[in-house]
Amino acid sequence: MTVKTYNYVDYLWDEAKALELGDDQVALFLYRSNILGADLRITNYGGGNTSCKTIEKDPLTNEDVEVMWIKGSGGDIGTLTKKGIAGLYTDRLRNLKNVYGGLDDEDRMVGLFNHCIYDLESKAPSIDTPLHGLLPFKHIDHLHPDALIAVAAAKDSEKVTKEIWGDTMGWVPWQRPGFDLGLQLEKCLDENPGIRGIVLGSHGLFTWGDTSYDCYLNSLEVIEMASAYIDKKIKENGTVFGGQKVKSLPKEQRSQKAAQLMPLLRGLCSSENRMIGHFTDSDVVMQYINSHDLERLAPMGTSCPDHFLRTKIQPLVLTLDTSEDLSDAGKVLEKLKPAFEQYRQEYKDYYETCKRDNSPAMRDPNPVIIIYPGVGMFSFAKNKQTTRVASEFYINAINVMRGAEAITEYTSLPRQEAFDIEYWLLEEAKLQRMPKEKPLSRKVALVTGAGGGIGKAIADKLAEQGANVVLTDIAEDRLVEANASYARDVASYAVCDVTNSDSIAKAYEKACLEFGGVDIVVHSAGLAISKPIEETTEKDWDLLQNVLVKGQFELAKQAVAIMRNQGLGGDFISIASKNGLVSGPNNVGYGTSKAAQQHMSRLLAAELGKDKIRVNVVNPDGVIVGSKIWEGDWAEGRAKAYGITVDELPAHYAKRNLLNEIIYPEDIANGVFACVGLLDKTTGNIINVDGGMANAFVR
Repeated sequence: MTVKTYNYVDYLWDEAKALELGDDQVALFLYRSNILGADLRITNYGGGNTSCKTIEKDPLTNEDVEVMWIKGSGGDIGTLTKKGIAGLYTDRLRNLKNVYGGLDDEDRMVGLFNHCIYDLESKAPSIDTPLHGLLPFKHIDHLHPDALIAVAAAKDSEKVTKEIWGDTMGWVPWQRPGFDLGLQLEKCLDENPGIRGIVLGSHGLFTWGDTSYDCYLNSLEVIEMASAYIDKKIKENGTVFGGQKVKSLPKEQRSQKAAQLMPLLRGLCSSENRMIGHFTDSDVVMQYINSHDLERLAPMGTSCPDHFLRTKIQPLVLTLDTSEDLSDAGKVLEKLKPAFEQYRQEYKDYYETCKRDNSPAMRDPNPVIIIYPGVGMFSFAKNKQTTRVASEFYINAINVMRGAEAITEYTSLPRQEAFDIEYWLLEEAKLQRMPKEKPLSRKVALVTGAGGGIGKAIADKLAEQGANVVLTDIAEDRLVEANASYARDVASYAVCDVTNSDSIAKAYEKACLEFGGVDIVVHSAGLAISKPIEETTEKDWDLLQNVLVKGQFELAKQAVAIMRNQGLGGDFISIASKNGLVSGPNNVGYGTSKAAQQHMSRLLAAELGKDKIRVNVVNPDGVIVGSKIWEGDWAEGRAKAYGITVDELPAHYAKRNLLNEIIYPEDIANGVFACVGLLDKTTGNIINVDGGMANAFVR
């Protein structure tokens, strides 16, 4: 097989991989789906749909029947597996034409798809099911390529379709997805036999083939032709989006301003629900947001339903100048508030104007996409994946606007049509099926000393409970390894020396740029030095004070500034020690530092309560297995103090606590989670996680 070359899409078909799948048409359909979804120019996360039809044995009659396999509701073709598809009897699906009652009957028809199920393990069939089922082809792709949506959203779209593909492509005007749109596709094919695909006005593309490979090639070729046509038009026009109006700041300055602004924007976007942020300043974004046409195009909103379902009807464009001093957060906040109030009011007006008698209640009126000309684009949503995907979808929308403007003129969906998609009862039902959020969802945690040991266990626990985590440590190799253990969109890392305020500031900047701010700070970085007073040097003393005490002070100081800018409260957790409460031998430097951490936490709790920032302490003791501090001289020092060997330490520490239990890093992590996830009305408290040490009881 000759490998095809394209200029505007990636040819990813691996013949060796396809041969491994043999004649398994469902496996080949899934393979095709995955490689199509791997190219964001073809379709974005969760966008589009793919299908195939096979002959199977009916389990009741043992007769051969045609079955259509299609991506299930809410799935993503890029990550699609057998578990994510629906299998339906094709004939039963087509027989639904006999009971279809017209456009007012659309929602009922979706319920009837369940009567067509062949595979009892099927996911819920999507709204696109009849669009695939009423067409006769074995393999079908429904995609949202930027270039095709540009054609679909251009003024005179039908004429442009004819100009690009002649008589080989059909065209169907905009209509909300559903059973009737399936009938329109069927009609278009009947009237234009031999076409290779259909352009859906303001929506996307349908293509097909006899085999999975033929379908894949057809899709790529159609997209390539549209892309080449648009590229030619852009070159002929000479300018994009009317040319540049605002000059971008240098890259480093953009990042600095974004990091300063993120907590303020996050707080404003979280007036109803806490949000997670994302920032991008890619070339595509900057060309659009710095242009003369931004003011005209941004309010028009997006065209493709998949775009505005994730980005809202339109973005918020900030009027801040690039020279604006963002260091005075209060002053900047006062400038931002009116813009957010206006956006919320306009969204409420949109809802009230367009709502139906049975429309769901109005959703969060805050913007998802926020544009700062000269700096970049921000997005805010319920979690990192959703906000990143929203950003990617708006970039798709930018590409669509650029292409449509180059072809003729960009057109968006009428507001009522957009509303009917956004507040469609079927979309509401899909939202209601979403899994319940975890206790720490929508929160961002920064954990020091997270390259291993107790810090990594804490980060793991917070991530498991839904938080985004920023791992910090002085050793980058450990951070890289630790960060690799998390799924995408969960964690990030920053090399951080807690004795250096600039290093701490950079770690917080990373948290703001990656996730929008910070809600939870856990100071777990530490070390232990066990020596008699006569052997304790000034260097030992200063090191303990700088890492444990000064580090905690500077971490808290900078965290409080961010948390106040967000206005969402927060949590600061100090990982101290039983040794801050108990007087033991050979421990003057370490014990004093831990006592200072504990009392600083009490002082901070008293000061920050008015800001809803809670400060608590978790005291470990005897965490030997898996703890980094026991890898050095500390273990030998403690063993010497108790007159035992290092190997005897775990049993020694277990025997001396009331429960006779070995304490693990995961136990300390559970203590942290209790503070930040369960005890939401507790501050200034100390939780001992030591198996029960009577001499360490707080009272």
